[in-house]
Amino acid sequence: MSPSANKALCVSIHDVAPATWPDCLRLLEAIRAIGKVPLTLLVVPQYHDRQECPQQYEKMLDDLLAHGHELALHGYNHLDTGPVRGGFGDRFMRTVYTQMEGEFAAITTGEARRRLELGLAWFQQRNWPVTGFVAPAWLLGEGAWSALQEFPFDYTTTWGRFFLLPDRQSVFAPSMTYTTRNAPGRLLSPHWTDTLEVCSRMSPLARLSLHPGDARFPHLVSHIQRLLEKLLASRVPVTKAAFAHSLRRQIIGVEHAAKTPTESQY
Repeated sequence: MSPSANKALCVSIHDVAPATWPDCLRLLEAIRAIGKVPLTLLVVPQYHDRQECPQQYEKMLDDLLAHGHELALHGYNHLDTGPVRGGFGDRFMRTVYTQMEGEFAAITTGEARRRLELGLAWFQQRNWPVTGFVAPAWLLGEGAWSALQEFPFDYTTTWGRFFLLPDRQSVFAPSMTYTTRNAPGRLLSPHWTDTLEVCSRMSPLARLSLHPGDARFPHLVSHIQRLLEKLLASRVPVTKAAFAHSLRRQIIGVEHAAKTPTESQY
């Protein structure tokens, strides 16, 4: 099966920071072994409040940008410091599943605005272009959604959808990802990603979302490579920024066609 120009694949590496970079490099090498894939690297400026940013790390990100990859803003410190309230589901997601790393899950609009400003300033100091924002753990509370409308981001994502900003037009695109924090997750998540791959086949976008911890388990790396080969057989790999641009053009084209009178109307 040859890739369809109408169906895209976005591969992202989350939690990119100096502290996680050795594992990120292993993922990069595993992907390169399969083929040339433009990646979206989700960069955390001060991961877990660590301020170090070695020159060698910055140079490697510069090189990746120069070779067609994308850098996106992935929170500011990747720590959930908001009050833990709500029902069991919300509390479980924030305290157990994400282990208090869903930074934008429960902060106010003002605090979300402050962190977005700090993150964008950090990118600007390095002359790195940034058009996308992805919240840690894909958790966006009302305050974060409100603050996002004030910034010139082209897109954001949740676990299940890809959103254009600021109007929030979206497509269904569940993220294929792995759970590595416990043995059952490491055992079952490859089967879960296979199921999601089937569920995504009718969507214009498939998303493969990798985390540094994935690189520490050879059986997961092997599964990532097999899954990537399958996805590349039927989809064109693009960065998230490129997909956002393409999706916006498609929507504008459809809206224009809907407003244009047909010959039969005359």
